[in-house]
Amino acid sequence: MRYPLRALTALAALSLLATACGAGDEAAKTADGKSIVKIALWNYKSTPEFKALIDGFEAENPDIDVRPVDILADDYSDKVTTMLAGGDTTDVLTMKNVTDYSRFATRGQLRSLGSDVKKLDRAKYSGLDAFDLDGDYFALPYRQDFWVLFYNKKLVKGADLSHLTWSDYAKLAKKLTKGKGDSKVYGTYLHTWRSVIQAISAAQTGGDLLGGDYSFFKDQYEMALDLQKSGAAMPFSTAKSQQIEYNSMLTTGKAAIVPMGTWWPARLLQEKAQGLHDVDWGMAPMPQITDDGKTVTFGSPTAFAVNKNAKSSEAAEKFVLWASGPKGAAAIAKIGVHPAYSDATVMNSLFGVDGMPTDALSKQAMSPDTVKLEMPVSDKSSDIDQILTEEHELVMSGEKSIDDGIKDMGARVKSEVE
Repeated sequence: MRYPLRALTALAALSLLATACGAGDEAAKTADGKSIVKIALWNYKSTPEFKALIDGFEAENPDIDVRPVDILADDYSDKVTTMLAGGDTTDVLTMKNVTDYSRFATRGQLRSLGSDVKKLDRAKYSGLDAFDLDGDYFALPYRQDFWVLFYNKKLVKGADLSHLTWSDYAKLAKKLTKGKGDSKVYGTYLHTWRSVIQAISAAQTGGDLLGGDYSFFKDQYEMALDLQKSGAAMPFSTAKSQQIEYNSMLTTGKAAIVPMGTWWPARLLQEKAQGLHDVDWGMAPMPQITDDGKTVTFGSPTAFAVNKNAKSSEAAEKFVLWASGPKGAAAIAKIGVHPAYSDATVMNSLFGVDGMPTDALSKQAMSPDTVKLEMPVSDKSSDIDQILTEEHELVMSGEKSIDDGIKDMGARVKSEVE
């Protein structure tokens, strides 16, 4: 198995990472005998689900001390790749997506949790199948995200968002665009991630992200580039070079509608409670290719895994089982995060969060008909993801035409991966 392309430049940071993450420099017990469990995660202060899970678990397990290893979200995948390549012993690893999971699991870097999965009520665990690797499981999902359309109610001004097609979405974005310069309000904001274009294309057309034929991307790219050209969406190059954060585009009133994942409400609620913004926001279903009454979107479970080299493997496994089960689900539902484990009680708790939109449209958004996996699980997923990301950036920045970008995606996948 060869390393993904992006990992090749990461090894230089290995010694720094090992020091930052405390690999090998601390015993697995505290002075008073508690088991220490280190958990790799990202943006701890702005991702409230992590604190909710850690606090809830420690309250029920006072003999375990859970310590976060905080990594910047944009660097997370590369740094964990480097950590594991260097034999790091951080006990629990958060699987940000199934692409990361397939990379680590197929390299034998994660501990099997297959025996635990056999004991679960699988019907209540959405996203679990994504972690099935030849009948074994090396991570358990605690969060199940999918994409919806977030909007600023004041800026949208009562527009009907209940059954938008992509054509409707583009027309509305242009209509909602106002002003110039620093006072400009974009009708929409399309974040820089490739999935904003590619994953939704695959989900709604049935296209294969691993197959090498990416002609099904074309319509979405044409729409996105047209929105940029018309001024209704921030140029990709600006968003990339200025490291624009999607959260600020909505909360500062710079964009009226923003496609994004269902992890976002927790942060919006937290920041509003802290007085950091006063935006009245809501959710609507993702736009569709055609209005046939069905909502198809994409998403990905987020999971916890136990490092094969974990110092406190037994306590780490206990945390993973707790966080992915009903108690962990209750803990994050209370702050507005959609958990992987779900039942009526959990969903009532989710919509009972103070400030969570409870209107019919928001509830409709949170109940799509079909959620397709953002990226299929394969030993090829990581390398293909990197190629698609690189070509996506060239197309969106105007350095390649849509046709050339799509052609090169297929050619590179066939020559570099297959």
